[in-house]
Amino acid sequence: MMQFADRGDNSEREKGRATIRTALVGLSDNLRLAADAIRAHKLRASLTILGLTMGVATLMTVMTLVQGANVYVEQKIANLGTNVFRVARTPFAVVDFTVVVKALKNKTLKYEDLTAVRELCVSCGQVGASASATLSLLAGNKQADDASIIGYTPNMVDVDTRTLDLGRYFTETEDRHAAYVCLIGASVVDKLFPAVNPIGKTLRTGSLEFTVIGTFEKLGSVLGQDQDNFVIVPLTTWLKVRGTRSSLTLEVKASGGEEKFHAAQDEVRSILRTRRHDGPGKDDSFFIGTAQSYISLWESISGSFFAVFVMVSSIAAIVGGIVIMNVMLVSVTERTREIGVRRALGATQGDVLNQFLTESVIQCLIGGAIGIAIGFGCAEALRNLTGFPASVKLWVAALGVVLSTIIGLFFGIYPARKAARLDPVNALRSEGG
Repeated sequence: MMQFADRGDNSEREKGRATIRTALVGLSDNLRLAADAIRAHKLRASLTILGLTMGVATLMTVMTLVQGANVYVEQKIANLGTNVFRVARTPFAVVDFTVVVKALKNKTLKYEDLTAVRELCVSCGQVGASASATLSLLAGNKQADDASIIGYTPNMVDVDTRTLDLGRYFTETEDRHAAYVCLIGASVVDKLFPAVNPIGKTLRTGSLEFTVIGTFEKLGSVLGQDQDNFVIVPLTTWLKVRGTRSSLTLEVKASGGEEKFHAAQDEVRSILRTRRHDGPGKDDSFFIGTAQSYISLWESISGSFFAVFVMVSSIAAIVGGIVIMNVMLVSVTERTREIGVRRALGATQGDVLNQFLTESVIQCLIGGAIGIAIGFGCAEALRNLTGFPASVKLWVAALGVVLSTIIGLFFGIYPARKAARLDPVNALRSEGG
């Protein structure tokens, strides 16, 4: 009985191996026939490949730009830090301008509010403040226009994400005495102090003179706006120059992790609502901004914007698929006799179907591969020439391969079925192919 059982098992294994060998032979035959057909009709194959190449290249370029834009926002715009938030009289980023107009009626945030939050917020590790305006700077005969003058409290050195390059930060004493000292951004250095060490040098704005005590590392541009054209002075100096009626922006760094971060926001909200007499049920008369709020706003703006681009690029890929179907239909008409010969030699409808589907998928994969390379090449060129961090990811390439395969199968199935259903006798009588 064991011998019969062993023979039965061996028989099943042999059948399985035979099936695999048949499948492999069939696949290798289809690949060889597809390659021969592509080589024999180079112009037709090139047109087929070109149609899909443009569609996939467009899609890959758009996808890399989408990914790069998200990275760009995270690195450049939302650079507060994960445990830092801001509080201001007006919103930091909105899409509805009426919200800004309404917010201008809110009371200003004053130095007394900064002091209250510092004293009462238990979950707040550092509480600083900032204020800003725009002015022109002079040094000798050189000028920097539209520079931002920013007033900072001394502890902003522990809150701000800017990195000191040369020199030092101003001290508590300099802030208390409203000293005329400043730190400057990389663009101001380039415009006013090219090829010299700016530390100890003097710059002017109007009738005021500031001594440069430090510089910051270069930040670059965000959406074309220079982020290094600024000068930072002690907040008390800024208030002395610009007046105390200006509204401050509170810069708060939580003392711990995510739980402390949310607790600090709740405490600051409660303190300011009490001080500003915001009644129960009424909206806050101030706005809190976090890194995540900037990113969320960007996602809400860009979601529909990029969906349109992806849709347009997908249409380009579909158009490429339609080109493939049309060219394959022409190919079936031209190769009618070839199909009849294959059927006369014993090929089944399934064999003919697989042959033309294989040919379609191979052309799509070639076009997809070229499209992926072009798309990533455009992304690399954009990153190298403009500094925009176009993000090249492997899953995008994998998506391109999958998309090419799906298009090849979807748009190749109709011509392949048409070829498989040709009557062998009529196909042999045809003068085509």
